[in-house]
Amino acid sequence: MTRTTPPGRGPEAHAAFPGVRASTLVEAVDLRKHPEALRSGWWAVVASFEGQVTGWRFADVVSDPSAVRRTTSPPLDGEPGWRGPAPSAWRSSLGEAGYVAAVDRIRAAVRDGDVYQANLCRVLSAPLGAADDDEPDAAALARHLAAGNPAPYSGVVHVPGGSGHRPVWVVSASPELFLSVADGHVTSGPIKGTGTRAADLAAKDHAENVMITDLVRNDLQRVCRPGTVTVLDLCAVEHHPGLVHLVSRVRGALRHPLDPAGWTALLDATLPPASVSGAPKSSALRLIEELEPTPRGPYCGAVGWVDADAGRAELAVGIRTFWWTPPSDGDAAGTLRFGTGAGITWGSDPQAEWRETELKAARLLSLASTGYGLSA
Repeated sequence: MTRTTPPGRGPEAHAAFPGVRASTLVEAVDLRKHPEALRSGWWAVVASFEGQVTGWRFADVVSDPSAVRRTTSPPLDGEPGWRGPAPSAWRSSLGEAGYVAAVDRIRAAVRDGDVYQANLCRVLSAPLGAADDDEPDAAALARHLAAGNPAPYSGVVHVPGGSGHRPVWVVSASPELFLSVADGHVTSGPIKGTGTRAADLAAKDHAENVMITDLVRNDLQRVCRPGTVTVLDLCAVEHHPGLVHLVSRVRGALRHPLDPAGWTALLDATLPPASVSGAPKSSALRLIEELEPTPRGPYCGAVGWVDADAGRAELAVGIRTFWWTPPSDGDAAGTLRFGTGAGITWGSDPQAEWRETELKAARLLSLASTGYGLSA
């Protein structure tokens, strides 16, 4: 395993999730190539939808009930806080016409028996730089989202480009549990079905949720003891800021100890998350690759932490998630990205699915654009 030198000057790397805050970065590791790293330590983990899994091991980890709101430090009095892109600057990888056509293509695949369901997403992007050629303040966005759109599985992982380690800039307001691991058990909480109120949730939403819950159950059966995988809740209504979701919960007893091989088996069995891929998963992934013009990256992957010493983890599905990339050739500023999508079945109305993606994005994009135009 290649280990880089400890971070030197520059902004401090940090991670924060509900109840826990971490600093003092030790190393960054490609966990697909080097699963042996998970023998010990506390790791912030970001997995891309396309399958890359990276861990950042931190030395100083503290319990903090308000960790995401605080992150590295609260803003000072008078500090303007987060400055986002212009509201008009956001561009979509799929426009309305392209998205509607892709929904029709998935419905045709359902009709032909290729899939039962596939999740169709688009990535929104906007140019975003920062004062003094620094990176945007991920901690400030995390605090801003925690205030305006509190989420049960929120988080921030920021390792600046000058840290000497593999950089990352991810801020999530995810409402969805991907994997919770504790006491030799694993729990997943797939979401399928979205509306502005419970009365908006139709038969199609319930059918979609049941299909994905069954897929999660099948994924967990690959790593759990026979007969232990059970559905604790099915199609429960959960309320979130401006939205309601149908949420199910599946739990099982892990078959093997959580050594590096055990962690690898768990991630191999479950990534990418069922709720943001489709059923059957392999067929849905082929459709997604055909129809979506840009990679999803950490969106629809996983964001969270693994405590290898305690055999515990909490990973969110990377939805309602922002990520930033630095300037590249031809770009004067970096780029802030955000993904949104919907599950498509035979019962889908293409225009209604487009509106669902708009609904899921509206509140978060409004919050992320707050502060545009403020002077440094």
